[in-house]
Amino acid sequence: MASLLLLRHGQIEANRKRLWHGSTNSPLTWRGRRQAKKTARYLAEGHPGLAAIYTSPLDRCLQTARAVQARLDIEPTPMTDLAEYAIGDWEGLAFDALAQAHDFYDRTRADLNFSPPGGESLACVSRRVVAALQSIHEQHEADARVLVVGHGVAFAVALGSILDDDPARWVEYPVANCSLTELVLSPAPYVNFFNSTQHL
Repeated sequence: MASLLLLRHGQIEANRKRLWHGSTNSPLTWRGRRQAKKTARYLAEGHPGLAAIYTSPLDRCLQTARAVQARLDIEPTPMTDLAEYAIGDWEGLAFDALAQAHDFYDRTRADLNFSPPGGESLACVSRRVVAALQSIHEQHEADARVLVVGHGVAFAVALGSILDDDPARWVEYPVANCSLTELVLSPAPYVNFFNSTQHL
């Protein structure tokens, strides 16, 4: 069975400050670059047979993917639909402010079609990220292992959608910077391991 190795990007400054950077383009911090290099070394030693690398087009994911490329000599393929959950005018706000001033988390879970001003809905994020993962899965042989570099919330929404048929359960799937999660989609979806950070 083909498996997707989901790798969240390394740390950015917004992660350290607990700010929401969805569509906001941010580079890795020094720690983030170190995380990416450690992950690349681990993948080169433990998963040398990766068939391909796909990545969100945002810089933090491209930087993380290129660290792996340097070890495995596999050119990453950017996919727009792997991008993070964009929340428009609320980008850059602290997580606490999103909860307290805008009731963001409860509103998105109560109404999957709710969109922040200038942003996208949870339903939209679910559709595009799940479709991207399914497309990647279909492009490779049954026994292939493929690396997908993406974002914490986008991955969490996809996992909630695929495993529970409910993107609103994304809050139950928090993944750390440069963590690895192995997702198998067929014959029935399951996670082989989740949010592994032992390599860091």
